[in-house]
Amino acid sequence: MARKFMVKFDTVRCKSCELCVSVCPKKILALMEDEMNAKGFHPAGILDQDACIGCANCATICPDSVISVYALESGSEGRIS
Repeated sequence: MARKFMVKFDTVRCKSCELCVSVCPKKILALMEDEMNAKGFHPAGILDQDACIGCANCATICPDSVISVYALESGSEGRIS
């Protein structure tokens, strides 16, 4: 069975810098043009959660630490980054 991952964004703190988008090897991150946070930015989000490989490049490059990556195993979560 393939390992599953979940990416979570703190959309309130995201500044739309797009660094996470630029380093995603699967190209599944994008700015959510239909959303805007209180600071007036379109926060980043994930387009296809099932396609995430859990590399955590997005969380590593984020200058404001607004991204968390979790490994999902048997109904429990384990934070990767």
